[in-house]
Amino acid sequence: MEGMQGIGTTRLDDYRLIIEQRPPMRTHGLVYANRAIERLLEEEQALQQVANVACLPGIVGPSMAMPDIHWGYGFPIGGVAAFSTRDGVVSPGGVGYDINCGIRCLRTTLTKAEVVPRLERLLAALFAGIPTGMGKPRVGFALNKKQFEQVLKTGAACVVRQGLAPADDLEAHEDGGVFQGADPGEVSPRAFERGLPQLGTLGSGNHFIELDFVDRIEDQPAAKSFGLFEGQVLVLVHTGSRGFGHQVCDEYVHRMLAVSQEHGIALPDRQLACAPVQSPAGQAYLGAMACAANFAFANRELITVQIRHIFEQEFGRGFEALGMGLLVDCCHNIARLERVDWQGKSLSVCIHRKGATRSLPPGDRRLPGRYRDTGGPVLVPGDMGRCSYILAGGEKAPESFFSACHGAGRVLSRRQATQRLKGQDVREILKRDAIHALAASPRTLAEEMPQAYKDVTEVVATVSGAGLARRVARLRPLGIIKG
Repeated sequence: MEGMQGIGTTRLDDYRLIIEQRPPMRTHGLVYANRAIERLLEEEQALQQVANVACLPGIVGPSMAMPDIHWGYGFPIGGVAAFSTRDGVVSPGGVGYDINCGIRCLRTTLTKAEVVPRLERLLAALFAGIPTGMGKPRVGFALNKKQFEQVLKTGAACVVRQGLAPADDLEAHEDGGVFQGADPGEVSPRAFERGLPQLGTLGSGNHFIELDFVDRIEDQPAAKSFGLFEGQVLVLVHTGSRGFGHQVCDEYVHRMLAVSQEHGIALPDRQLACAPVQSPAGQAYLGAMACAANFAFANRELITVQIRHIFEQEFGRGFEALGMGLLVDCCHNIARLERVDWQGKSLSVCIHRKGATRSLPPGDRRLPGRYRDTGGPVLVPGDMGRCSYILAGGEKAPESFFSACHGAGRVLSRRQATQRLKGQDVREILKRDAIHALAASPRTLAEEMPQAYKDVTEVVATVSGAGLARRVARLRPLGIIKG
């Protein structure tokens, strides 16, 4: 596939493409894509972004992209890159505007047969009880500035300490629901102003609450460890740090444009504005980013509080009796300081995952005991009309710095999707397949039409074929709430 946006590529094997290194790239690019995904990349400018990231100083290993790759701000969405903490950089564009946008899965002991007769009433209650867009929280968690700072420092643990959620939830979070190093002193008053009224809200765009059922078990031992069975109803929650994270990213992108110049860092794209990891600006960003990550952990936990309450009201039993434990909460947009083994050396690196999920293989010491034998759960939501997957970390995950895909990945922009659907009602289209959808506006549903996304089955086939993660269960949608 030579000549793709001037980017030379070579197929390494059935699941990986190489972007050949050429000046000013400091390393090569590595894109996880089977042949079906490769065909969708022929006009995808995100490959140029993979090459651009490879130009940044201190990069360790290749500049990588998962099969759900698509165009993003600076880094591609689906991008993964590690930078030495000694002479490498941290870039807000490598995390994104929605810091710690992520997804969680709540189990239930309910079956599809039990939920379908109540589905429309249940969705209506969720839509009424969980604010979307710019709505204010309705979970009894109105905060002053000092209390809000505690959320920014302690994340989901703050919700647990208030007695609103069980302590077991924290074990299911990446980092126990508390991203270390948070420094509210590095956060602007404007970010505080935007974040305070949005804690406990879903947001808009591709954020959602989805009721799914387990359609097929593909790895029985792992499914048993995860507490999954065929016909089981699950709840997925996808949202992030809302206006708070957006403000943090926006301010630090502008600040780092000047810092990049001060340090003589040549940027192939201004959106890759960055700072040395150990510089004052780099450390300040990491402190503010951690605050936004903790906001997102707490935000998803508060939404979970409300979901459990609504299920309790509908089914007349406590959420514990309904088996509504947290399977996992996965971060998608984050920069993490980690130690990795690379080419025989143990290195301290800052791993950027933007639209990518951490995938920990069996035996990894970072996993809680319950997932040590199976590998950590990896959630891969699809689109509103097809399916989603639950995976487990794979044996070859170290090759991608313990990363896997985060979803299906867009193939149409929001504008292209709405133009394609002129005169059609997405709600009615989905209803023909017994999928119920609610949204703040018809436009939101049009922008998120199933055809706007890659086929998630091909995305998952790529990461499983490459050994980054393995399939545990396939889910089918029953009902969706979009912001």
